[in-house]
Amino acid sequence: MESPDRPKRVMIIAGEASGDAHAALLASAMSGLAPGTLFYGIGGPMMERAGVRVLYPQNRLSVVGFTEVAEKLGDLSEAFFLVREVLSLARPDLLVCVDFPDFNFMAAKAAKKRGIKVLYYISPQVWAWRTGRVKKIKRLVDHMAVILPFEKEFYEKSGVPVTFVGHPLLDQEERIPVNSPKGGFLIALAPGSRDGEIVRHLPIMLRASAIIKKSRPEARFVVPGAPGVEPSFIEGIIRSVRSENASIPEIQVWPGGMERVFREASAAVMVSGTVTLEAALSGLPHIIIYRLSPFTYRLGRILIKVPFIGLSNLIAGVAAAPELIQDDASPENIAGHILDMTETPEALEKARALLAQVRGMLGGAGACVRTAKLALSLLDS
Repeated sequence: MESPDRPKRVMIIAGEASGDAHAALLASAMSGLAPGTLFYGIGGPMMERAGVRVLYPQNRLSVVGFTEVAEKLGDLSEAFFLVREVLSLARPDLLVCVDFPDFNFMAAKAAKKRGIKVLYYISPQVWAWRTGRVKKIKRLVDHMAVILPFEKEFYEKSGVPVTFVGHPLLDQEERIPVNSPKGGFLIALAPGSRDGEIVRHLPIMLRASAIIKKSRPEARFVVPGAPGVEPSFIEGIIRSVRSENASIPEIQVWPGGMERVFREASAAVMVSGTVTLEAALSGLPHIIIYRLSPFTYRLGRILIKVPFIGLSNLIAGVAAAPELIQDDASPENIAGHILDMTETPEALEKARALLAQVRGMLGGAGACVRTAKLALSLLDS
């Protein structure tokens, strides 16, 4: 029999870079409220810095689309075997799943079999596609902590215990400075946070930069770094594309995160993801692009039930940031949208005004503390 004085143990699974950041903030908040709590799981460097013992690195698991899942099947299987072993042997008091379906659904099922409570923080986009998964969530998850306002009603209708905790990005405003370009015409190219995304999107963005440069000779271009992505990887793609197209302009690679981009860029071309919501909160005018393998795209067209892919657009209910998907995400279309958006100060202000609507819909700061309190209440119940 275990001692009643033993510290509480929490397993956290965050299989993507954005989840690593949110899980780190959650672990820090829980540690502040309940000192001595032990944390371990799957994550990245931010979770490690927050005191979480990372048993398996998330950068070996992050995938987009069915073809990439096939390529990473060995790593995914190895990680899931580890999760089952930890759930059986270490017996955590709570499993916190951070986004990353379908892996986390399997982990939640394994936890429930062992009588371990499950908190799901940051909902999978079941409201967008494969809505039948909500039945699985109702069966496997003790409580959903959701970060988008429309998700609460979605889960309530299905009888799933749910709390809207607000968006954790509002707890990280030092990472999202207000957009205030100091002059010049700087365009950011943000091709994603995964190797596969970068390979698919950066060459198209680079070709678009050549078109923009021809129309606006004063334009400068930067590719910001992403967690877990080596600058040399990005620089190698730039060299390869330039060897085929000499008109590609000089491209700077800024190591680190997006903070400097949010502050200094005039506009941005961004791959769909959390970064687009961060851009909206900063007021940085941007367009959203996304390309998938042809098979995944065709399947997605059948399954996806929402009108937008950008989080800011879904929250606002309008295209606050233009979206270019698959074949529409051509160099010519990308360049045309950026040039139209930045043609006059009035055009830029119109773009910023649309983005400003989003912030007020996300609740106030404190999402991580609210989620931490929810997690601790599950531990104590």
